[in-house]
Amino acid sequence: MKGFAALPAARGAGWLRDASPRLKLLGVLAFAIIVVATPREWFAAFALYAAVVAAFLIAAQVRPRTLLARMGIEIPFVLFAALMPFVASGARIEVWGVPMAVEGLWGAWGLLAKATLALMASIVLVSTTEPRAIILALEQLRLPRQLTAIAGFMLRYLDVIAGEWRRMRVAQDSRGFGARGHRAWPVLARGVGALFARSHGRGERVYLAMLSRGYLDATRA
Repeated sequence: MKGFAALPAARGAGWLRDASPRLKLLGVLAFAIIVVATPREWFAAFALYAAVVAAFLIAAQVRPRTLLARMGIEIPFVLFAALMPFVASGARIEVWGVPMAVEGLWGAWGLLAKATLALMASIVLVSTTEPRAIILALEQLRLPRQLTAIAGFMLRYLDVIAGEWRRMRVAQDSRGFGARGHRAWPVLARGVGALFARSHGRGERVYLAMLSRGYLDATRA
C-alpha cells in the first residue's frame, strides 16, 4: 500500500476530509441503496436526496467544472435512458409531436435520477478521501484481499497510464502535431494503440516480477 503515497491527495473541506474513510464509504453505500430502493414515483424523496447531496458537494468544495468532468462517466447511462422511451412497449404518448412509451419515460427518469444521485455521492467521497485511504477502508471492512489488491493495482496503473499519455503528448507537441480535423484521427488512433501496447508490456513485466517473488501464492493463502 505504500505505492499510493505518490498519488495526489484529495482536496476537501475540514470535517469531511477528516472524517473516517470507513464511515464515509458506508454512508455512500447506504445512500446508494436507499436511492435505488426508492420508488421512482416519489418525486419529493428524490428532491430531498438531491438537496442532501448538493449540501455535501458544497461542503466538500467541489467546483462545478470538476463535478461535470467527473460525471462524464454517466454518459453511457444517459444514452441508454434516451433510447428507452422509443424502444419500450406499452401505452404511448406524444411529447413535442414524437410518440414515446409511457413505461420507457418512467424507466428513463428512474435510471437517470438514481444513477446521478449515486454518482454525485461517490464524487463527494473521492473528493474528500485519498485513494489509499479508500483501499485501506475496504480492507478494514473485510472485503476479500484479492478484490482490494485488484483495486489497488488499478489505481496505480491509472496513474502510470496517465503519465505515459502525458509523455506521448509532449513528444507530439515537440514535433508540431496538432489534433485538428479528421486527418488527425489516424495519428491519435495509433497513439492510443501504442499507449495500450506500452501499458500491456509494463503489466506483463510487473506480473512476472510478482510471480518471481511469490506474491500471488501469498494472496491465495
